[in-house]
Amino acid sequence: MNEKMRDILDTLGNRDDLSAEQAAYAFGELFEGMLSPAQAGALLMGLRTKGETPVELGEAARAGLAKARTVHDLPTDKPILDIVGTGGDRTSSFNCSTAVSLYMASMGHRVVKHGNRAVSSSSGSADALEGLGISLTVGPDEAAGELARTGFVFLFAPNYHPSFAHIAPVRREMGIRTLFNMLGPLLNPARPSHQLLGVGQAAALPLMADTLARIAPDITALVIHGAGGEVDASMGGFDELTPFGPTTGFVVAHGGVSPFRLDPAEYGLAGYAPADVRVNDKPAALAAIKNVLRGRGNPAMMAMTVLNLGAALHLVTGRDMAACMTEAKNAVAGGAASRFAGGAAGE
Repeated sequence: MNEKMRDILDTLGNRDDLSAEQAAYAFGELFEGMLSPAQAGALLMGLRTKGETPVELGEAARAGLAKARTVHDLPTDKPILDIVGTGGDRTSSFNCSTAVSLYMASMGHRVVKHGNRAVSSSSGSADALEGLGISLTVGPDEAAGELARTGFVFLFAPNYHPSFAHIAPVRREMGIRTLFNMLGPLLNPARPSHQLLGVGQAAALPLMADTLARIAPDITALVIHGAGGEVDASMGGFDELTPFGPTTGFVVAHGGVSPFRLDPAEYGLAGYAPADVRVNDKPAALAAIKNVLRGRGNPAMMAMTVLNLGAALHLVTGRDMAACMTEAKNAVAGGAASRFAGGAAGE
């Protein structure tokens, strides 16, 4: 082990925060595959034990993006939106962020979604999109064309982050939460202009918001945590806006961070329970998202889709939230995204 890395691990062992320079060096070495499994494990465990900082998480994101495959020539005449969550919330809820992404695309907006298969949920974004017949193999040179054609493109994380292969065995061996559980939403290689970022653990909201403001000063984002975990502890917390109670979080804009709160009752979208949006397996998840895209989902799933769609519309247009919620209600009721479900609304 070189002396610089030894000093970094010693700093973490003393429960002290890393400087930006130390964090940049450590994650540069990690993504280059220069750390042994023991060193990589010590780095991740040391960060978790003392608690990660925005500086450390931000330098990890910068190092990861520097090694990512670059997306080329995306159009810049409209905002580019990503709707993503940290996952790991154990809610087994339907693929709300994926449904909302497809609604946004159907309504003339541009969405570049970056995601993966399920780890702790019934169905990840990649699983749902694959079931809908949407390609998981779009490469960096094809993304712009696909986005122009459909308004939506999916960047399957393993195709864009080959350097993660160095860390995967260590993460599997550790088998616990590490900084990487929060890193995914920060690694969209398209560098979106707007992001609706859900966080499954409320305590991590300030960390995610401050990190995003640090690494993407030009981004406009909502970093949110939805109510529901406190209603049904067996389901954990939600990384989307929910119709079970107020959503809290932060607005990230112009490099600054300010509080955000949205009560679904103000828009007539409250009164449901977390169990109403649960799906038990991938077939059930696929059936649920198809129904939602066609405007035929159960009332709780439809309300949750409206909430997130309204927030996404507000985010990219800057229009009044109430007007955006009304537009979202009409779009979801009419199944505006039915073309992605393989049929017209009302079929």
